Amino acid sequence: MKQLTGLDATFLHLENATQYGHVSGLSIFSRPELPGYEPYAAWRAQLCERLPRLAPLRRRLVEVPLGLDHPSWINDPNFDLDFHVRHTAVPPPGSDDQLAATVSRLVARPLDRRRPLWLSYVIEGLAGDRFAVLTIIHHAAVDGASGVELLTLMLDDAPNAAAEPTPSRPWRPERVPSDLEMLVGATLRLPRKPARAVLLSARTARELGRATRNPVLVAAAGQVRGSLRGPLGTLLNLGRDRGQERDVPPTLPSVRPPRTPFNDRITPHRKLAIGSASLPQVKAIKSAFGATVNDVVMAVCAGGLRTWLELHDALPDDPLVALVPVSIRTGEEADRWTNRVSMLSTRLPTDEPDPLQRVLRVHEAMATSKDMFQALPAEELTDFAEFPPPAVFARAMRLSARLRLGSRLTPGNVVISNVPGPRRPLYAAGARLEHYYPVSVIMEGQGLNITVQSYLDRLDFGLVACPELVPDVDDLLKAILGEIDTLARLAEQASSSVGEPAG
Repeated sequence: MKQLTGLDATFLHLENATQYGHVSGLSIFSRPELPGYEPYAAWRAQLCERLPRLAPLRRRLVEVPLGLDHPSWINDPNFDLDFHVRHTAVPPPGSDDQLAATVSRLVARPLDRRRPLWLSYVIEGLAGDRFAVLTIIHHAAVDGASGVELLTLMLDDAPNAAAEPTPSRPWRPERVPSDLEMLVGATLRLPRKPARAVLLSARTARELGRATRNPVLVAAAGQVRGSLRGPLGTLLNLGRDRGQERDVPPTLPSVRPPRTPFNDRITPHRKLAIGSASLPQVKAIKSAFGATVNDVVMAVCAGGLRTWLELHDALPDDPLVALVPVSIRTGEEADRWTNRVSMLSTRLPTDEPDPLQRVLRVHEAMATSKDMFQALPAEELTDFAEFPPPAVFARAMRLSARLRLGSRLTPGNVVISNVPGPRRPLYAAGARLEHYYPVSVIMEGQGLNITVQSYLDRLDFGLVACPELVPDVDDLLKAILGEIDTLARLAEQASSSVGEPAG
């Protein structure tokens, strides 16, 4: 049995009737020229063979009664591969739009917490002799970086890869512990919780709540601090300068996001748009303008959002604020199947009409945001989630969802994530992987997510939206891809002018 970290458990607490905590990946394969090849049977056999290396796929949650501590993972004694690997198809003619519509329906359902938190759908009927595999897994089990690693472990480096060796330590199921055993375990862990970290966590949450005007965060912090008053609080505060307790919130750099049509209440429904761009083309743009690949991705997203907002007569005067996930993995983690991710915010120059200037402004904004991010102890801040009582945190999250505070107090307009993927071809039971489209999550108040993953010489875009807020997310994707073409022409002109002899 292994307990979830506070950050892992956060993705469970965030879930409600309209907000889900799972992330997905849509893999497109070309069918191999093998007689009698059946994608579903081949994929199921591949996963069955790989299970010894895919620990997150065979472990399920066990929760502590009353939410007194974080849940734990156990090896599921009732694991059933056929429950998780499923078979479906799109109707003729099997276009990418039909595939995206099918995936949109499949990801708009919560995962069953009584089972390991993942599903994999083999989707047939695609045009061009292709098939797809949609893999859904809860964010409590993996983050972006470990999700890419999970994908590579599921797949092969060659179409005729050798069989996996038998593991030295056989997998063993675990008995589901009783509620009493979980309560006893939680009680025994309490003395090991650094009490001063509880105080620090509560104080930090309170001040951040005040700085961001988030009453739920302030209230949750007050509950934690209130539980540590009296003789116990006095003991824990010995030797600490009470002057650190400030009633006035600290002066923090504030980036207030403007309102947009997609920063509102979300529904349980989802809509996906998928598309690809040339990675060499994006690299040519970044080289021509002294930027990075991520700068170019952010700039084209800014340009596409500007175009979409103008078409809807909703372009704010101020730039949007993007939230960008950042991996804080060191490579020395004891458990690779856990979340080691933080978030930085940056201004997105949607107020800038010139495409080239958008690249330059993104480059400057990202440099500033990275400096601020590195000045904060990001790794320690994510560890703060270990300390507040889970029941208090979960209650605060449920209250926030019930009051729809996320739609009124959102810290950013949109999440934009650029995930580096494999640069070598991958295969599944002989079928070559052609595209890998990320399908991420949307949150209350943020009804749009843009995630990009590189694979081989392509950037695969997955845009997920609440259709009631962004019904034409396909148009937004077209605008983003059009920005790449525009910048590519400008980059080519810049390169040509550099090579011209002086007159």
